[in-house]
Amino acid sequence: MVDFNSVLERFCTAVESNDGPGLAALFAEDGVYNDYLYGAFQGREAIAQMLNDHFWGDAKAFRWQMIDPVCDGRVGYARYIFSFTSTMPAYPGRRVVLEGTSIFHFDAAGMVESYRETAHGAAAMSQLGVEPERMAKRSRRWADELLGRDETASHRQA
Repeated sequence: MVDFNSVLERFCTAVESNDGPGLAALFAEDGVYNDYLYGAFQGREAIAQMLNDHFWGDAKAFRWQMIDPVCDGRVGYARYIFSFTSTMPAYPGRRVVLEGTSIFHFDAAGMVESYRETAHGAAAMSQLGVEPERMAKRSRRWADELLGRDETASHRQA
């Protein structure tokens, strides 16, 4: 059985401390981390590198708080509050706070097969000061990704 609270604690601690190997160790060998902004990363090496190159390449001072976790041993959900300080040249020093939902799928051994999230990305971009045209373009990509999933097929037709 998955100790979901332990997984969440280890997950958040790894992100907050830029511990790529620690984050990757939660995943199955071919596990996938699908970040709402950076996309999908498959395999432990890619997941560890994603944390260092993307998360910590664009920001610092992370705080990740998981709230109201639920898990049936195969799928786990937790609402989260996530914050960081931007180090991106276009938005230096901006503190961003966003809310989202983490979605974990576990294999029979209790390793993360896949992780994805929903997040209020437009709220994050607004706090950064992203230009409206760029926000609209990114929002369109999020919408296209959502509408492209098999699970939304029955929702696309009236």
